[in-house]
Amino acid sequence: MSENRSLDNAKRIGTGLCFIIFPLTFVFAFAVHPGLLDPRILSPEELILRAHQNGLLQFAHVLVTLSTAVLVVLALHFMKLLDRTSAGWAGLVGASLAILGAVMLAADKGALCLTMSALDTLPESKFALMMPGLLAMFSFKGWMVLVWGFLFLPIGFAIQTMALLKTKALPRWQGALFLIGMLFVGFPDGAEIINLTASILMAVALVPYGMRMVADRVPRAAPQA
Repeated sequence: MSENRSLDNAKRIGTGLCFIIFPLTFVFAFAVHPGLLDPRILSPEELILRAHQNGLLQFAHVLVTLSTAVLVVLALHFMKLLDRTSAGWAGLVGASLAILGAVMLAADKGALCLTMSALDTLPESKFALMMPGLLAMFSFKGWMVLVWGFLFLPIGFAIQTMALLKTKALPRWQGALFLIGMLFVGFPDGAEIINLTASILMAVALVPYGMRMVADRVPRAAPQA
């Protein structure tokens, strides 16, 4: 019995930490982008040159890549909450889309950002020779177009959040802030001030939720007809 309780506590604390880590990681990642106060949509070449030899930006992208695993935990937790309500299907569909989007986000950061960090180790003369290939990647040529599937991430979480609000399984203010933040966090590259603002909204919503979960003070959702 005590072993099961210890396992449940570990799951609860781990899940709570995920609710804390995810939004704070995104806040940091977007905050270190250059040109925050000069928002504009950047061309593929401008994105490449912005990332080139920018160690802090590369580190932020690594954190975002790793945080995709945390997003899976959040999607499954919301699905579990909704399983106890009349919106169980919304929880399942939303989780499926969100997890697919998280996988595509990991692919996006792996292809466009981790690749850049590897190429940054080359001399400038050799890096210049790689530009045609990088432009093809950053222009989403070929199968790279699939990384646009990361848009399923906000769609999936939006479905779950609206269901959580409808069933009152999540406080209205937290659900509203998370929904707004998630819908705007995928704004195109170059206008990271919008992404940063969205991440701050999500942090305001999710960090207190995660802290309460760690402290075992999150109420269990009651089933609804």
